[in-house]
Amino acid sequence: MSHYTLNYPTLKELEKSLFHLLQVTFGEVMHKILTDLDAAIAEQRDKKRFQMKDKREVQIDTAFGPLLIKRNYYYDRQKGKYLSLLDQYLQYDGSKGFSPFLEEWALEMAAAGPSYRQAVNHMESVLGYRVMSHEALRQHLLQTEIEPTKRVSHSCQVLFVETDGLYTKRQRHKRRGQELKIAAVHEGWEVNGKRVKLKNKRHYIHQGKESFWEGFETFLEENYDYDPLETKLIINGDGASWITASEEYFRGNSLFVLDRYHVARDIRALLKEHARYRHIQIALKNYDADQLLLELHSAIGTLETEEAEGRLEALIQFLEKHKKGLMDYRKWLREQGVDTTGMRPMGSAEATMSVFAKRLKNGRSWSEKGLYAMAHLLVAIKDRLSIKTIWGHWNLEGKEEGRETLRSENRLKRYQKVAEETVRSNIPYLQNPSGTPIYKALKALSSF
Repeated sequence: MSHYTLNYPTLKELEKSLFHLLQVTFGEVMHKILTDLDAAIAEQRDKKRFQMKDKREVQIDTAFGPLLIKRNYYYDRQKGKYLSLLDQYLQYDGSKGFSPFLEEWALEMAAAGPSYRQAVNHMESVLGYRVMSHEALRQHLLQTEIEPTKRVSHSCQVLFVETDGLYTKRQRHKRRGQELKIAAVHEGWEVNGKRVKLKNKRHYIHQGKESFWEGFETFLEENYDYDPLETKLIINGDGASWITASEEYFRGNSLFVLDRYHVARDIRALLKEHARYRHIQIALKNYDADQLLLELHSAIGTLETEEAEGRLEALIQFLEKHKKGLMDYRKWLREQGVDTTGMRPMGSAEATMSVFAKRLKNGRSWSEKGLYAMAHLLVAIKDRLSIKTIWGHWNLEGKEEGRETLRSENRLKRYQKVAEETVRSNIPYLQNPSGTPIYKALKALSSF
């Protein structure tokens, strides 16, 4: 019975040990690939221009752990400076620090929230070592730049705009806070079965001394085929003065629509238990502004407290002031000669703002630079834009060109051969008899 044992690792211990083993193994694979690349570059370089001087070390923190790489260093006779050609090909500036992949991962974690510190702590718990400090991550975020987007080329007859403001706290500033003004723009709705998707949705964060709508119109000109004389704007918002100023700015080519979520929320808070509440809901749903106001007026004098009566009167005054905003925008568009087939009710502003509020509010305070850097990062992630970082470009636009994809596949085939040999040499279990289950499982890694 001596060959029986109960001293087996737990699933957690086995998974953790195997993950660490893979980090070490593929760290060696990456080191071998970089060394081979450096040698190939040295052989194929323009030797009249690039004079080899010596080798220089650099430590890069990667998902596989810290890698110490000794690569060739050259003197560029044409430009009169020293450089590493490997760094140039890798689009890496050669500084000691974390890799571009970890930089992108950390920025995405920081955007997801709730803090820089938690982002780096989470990465440490996954990778098994501390990659960066939370201050280093913050500095990398502050130096990101959102690259220009590809302009929508087809004509935009109607653009739909959801606007709202987000109040945020300020750090070490006379003003305790500031309102971040945000707009989400799209061209309408695409229906695919039961799923509905907004067409060409983009986000605008207002920043600068110009008025919101002046900056926003510049944004439309840069991102859409926007014609200031022909394009109709349907602007949904909560009735703040800076939002309703759109009608004056765009002069007849826009319609302000009261955000129905906010109207329904305010009515529900006051009249949920009222006998006429159901009739009020129906009037709002049917875009019947006259009937809605009639129902609200009939409720005056029936509420339990003076405070509630005062809030109801204030709500009625507000809705009377913005009575036009209670109409169905599709009726207005039809009067302008626009086909409204497939157009749906507005009202995604609150959902849009909740994404930003989750990261930017909840008791956090910001410097002005930090606030806008994080807000623009959130926009870039939501809109799948390209981001210029300290270490390179974080491309969120998606698909690469076919030729580049083919080149990537060819490179991966070459790297796979290096990985096979490295994995085979570094996993002792693969040297054991081939009949064991663990051998069969780990053998598959040699072709990973």
